Amino acid sequence: MATKPKTPVITKARLSELYRAKLVDELEKELQLKNVNMVPKLEKIVVNIGLGKAKDDKRLMEVAANTLRKITGQQPIETTARMSIASFKLREGNKIGLKVTLRNERMYEFMDRVINIILPRLRDFHGVSNKAFDQQGNYSLGFTDQSVFPELSFEETTTAHGLQINFIIKAVKPEHAKALLTKFGMPFAKENK
Repeated sequence: MATKPKTPVITKARLSELYRAKLVDELEKELQLKNVNMVPKLEKIVVNIGLGKAKDDKRLMEVAANTLRKITGQQPIETTARMSIASFKLREGNKIGLKVTLRNERMYEFMDRVINIILPRLRDFHGVSNKAFDQQGNYSLGFTDQSVFPELSFEETTTAHGLQINFIIKAVKPEHAKALLTKFGMPFAKENK
């Protein structure tokens, strides 16, 4: 008799539980919103690596793909140039980067690791920028080096490359998006007055 394979148990991420149980009510009251659907919500996280200068180096593309695979737990997809730009020696269709889109529990788990493990490991860290919000309230966070991620071994960080993390937030105003990230524990830098 064949045994039935076990289905993986999907556990709720800590920040996901916190958001549903506590933060929705708190944000609705603090931001004086009329409707629970107006409460800011994290929709997805996009992690990308731009490798435009390494379009001819296949090894760097493999290193970057391995980095994204290890830190996110998903297979990255390649991004290509949409148009040719002669001054950058770029042709339409050239592979110029990699990206991963995280949603649901993986998104919350990744955000928890970034806020509580990776940002405190940065040298001379005084908080993330308050000015990295766009007009819709999405937040961008950049790293110049991938070695801050504990999932990567020393050998995997010898070829340095940067990466960017974009927090896509559904919010009425950018200030509401900042309030959501602050509740999650994002350490914003103190503003000089």
